[in-house]
Amino acid sequence: MRALHLLARVCAALAALAAPITACTAHDSGRITVGVKFDQPGLGVKEPDGTLRGFDVDVARYVAGRLGYPPDRITWIEAPSGQRETLLRNGQVDYVVATYSITDNRRRKVDFAGPYLLTGQSLLVRTDNTDITGTSSLQHHKKLCSVSGSTPAQRIKDRYPGVQLQRYDTYSACVEALRNNAIDAVTTDDVILAGYAAQSPGAFKLVGEPFSAESYGIGVRKGDDALRTQINNALVEMESDGSWRASFAANFGAAGFAVPTPPPIDR
Repeated sequence: MRALHLLARVCAALAALAAPITACTAHDSGRITVGVKFDQPGLGVKEPDGTLRGFDVDVARYVAGRLGYPPDRITWIEAPSGQRETLLRNGQVDYVVATYSITDNRRRKVDFAGPYLLTGQSLLVRTDNTDITGTSSLQHHKKLCSVSGSTPAQRIKDRYPGVQLQRYDTYSACVEALRNNAIDAVTTDDVILAGYAAQSPGAFKLVGEPFSAESYGIGVRKGDDALRTQINNALVEMESDGSWRASFAANFGAAGFAVPTPPPIDR
């Protein structure tokens, strides 16, 4: 009897030790939790009826399917730019597909699968604006909006100190400020800006040439090599079976974007 009690105590101790390891994995409940943007036309938008659509959403859903999670077993969480690392490090999501540029600084905090899309930073202005034609126009004390915690915001701060940089929580807030003449331009990656321009025909235009090269990756917790490998395998499948191209055309065709060549996966 004493031996049985001892065995029970050992099992309980082992269970207690194991619990923190499993509890931090969001998909232990038979579901997978994915972070996406809710307010970026063409990439990740939450509709009034609660459904999600966009290229990032399609990529996230495809990956989940290859991991064994059909759409009805995906939990979607909004992942604003400034919260992506926190969501991953706290175990609130399994992975993030949210216009997440791969940078050395971010690699210190999280790991990335991909990249799954290449893009570049650009400028969005009102259609009647003739003052801003590209980055050469930014030094004349223009009010420029980007998102807190984003790579574009940091690039503007580092390279264009004469700009009055306004940092909002979301790009949709920046676009509304642009619409209301509170700012002069919005800056982020061209695919994001094209989505907003397509959403409001005749109101906005992209100006100048892209002035950066961004690689979008899928963020995972630091050290989760197994998940990173599985996601990379899913991305290879998505590119090879035509799903990647079909999704890009469906989400950006109206904005006049030609379907690019999918980027090579960094294995």
